[in-house]
Amino acid sequence: MGAGHDHGHAHGARPHGTAAAAYRGRLRIALSITLTVMVVEIVGGLLADSLALIADAAHMATDALGLGMALLAIHFANLPPSGKRTFGYARAEILAALANCLLLLGVGSYVLYEAIQRFVTPADTDGGLTVVFALVGLVANMISLTLLMRGQRESLNVRGAFLEVAADALGSVAVLVSALVILGTGWQAADPVASLLIGLMIVPRTVRLLRETLDVLLESAPKGVDVAEVRAHILALEGVEDVHDLHAWTITSGMPVLSAHVVVRSEVLNAIGHEKMLHELQGCLGHHFDVEHCTFQLEPGGHAEHEARLCH
Repeated sequence: MGAGHDHGHAHGARPHGTAAAAYRGRLRIALSITLTVMVVEIVGGLLADSLALIADAAHMATDALGLGMALLAIHFANLPPSGKRTFGYARAEILAALANCLLLLGVGSYVLYEAIQRFVTPADTDGGLTVVFALVGLVANMISLTLLMRGQRESLNVRGAFLEVAADALGSVAVLVSALVILGTGWQAADPVASLLIGLMIVPRTVRLLRETLDVLLESAPKGVDVAEVRAHILALEGVEDVHDLHAWTITSGMPVLSAHVVVRSEVLNAIGHEKMLHELQGCLGHHFDVEHCTFQLEPGGHAEHEARLCH
């Protein structure tokens, strides 16, 4: 390879696998709990004629589908790269998170619509039965939240599952309170009020997750990586004259990537060698930024103009 086109990759490359893969077992347990509680709440909602329980069960159904997709995405994301897909199927995790967002928005809208309908056509909800089934749902959700607490900080996919379960836990609280109000006062409107709260809790969290997911798909700079600061650190190295074609993006959760063309004075490059220069660049970014996969192209002065002429 020519002297002006050496490439280097960051030290300490991570073993193949996404951030969500470490939580596969916990996701499976959470999925089993979610499916069980979903069935229990459907039965309870029908027996107690509680829209709030049915709404929470509907959200549980999307949670179950979301957790299933998360597990499927982890499987695909950890398949090895190939000549055609050089990063493997790592981006499948982000696509699953996007699908979860769309599902949650749909369920949130449905719950809001049904709650409004219940105001128009009131129902006679059994507060006692609703309390029992709401408590079952709340306990199950707290177990699932505990299982996913750590993983949601490391993976968008796990965070999507965590937020769904968190919304369910809050929903169970809302259902419990509404049932207690019905038992204490007989005010049947408490049930659709709780349903409205469940719908309103779903939407804002989903929008935040959707924004983060779209940032990955649009290849925005990884969270915590200031491209201007990266440029300044590179330019501060001895012998570096310029940086161009600097890009930073995220393949999937826990896989930030950076590439740059670095212009180095010829006398400095000849004196210290390409390998030492690459080590300095990698050490600089590894110390200051959490980017594990970096690719640099070292160039002598004037090479950028040569590239521009070739492109035209």
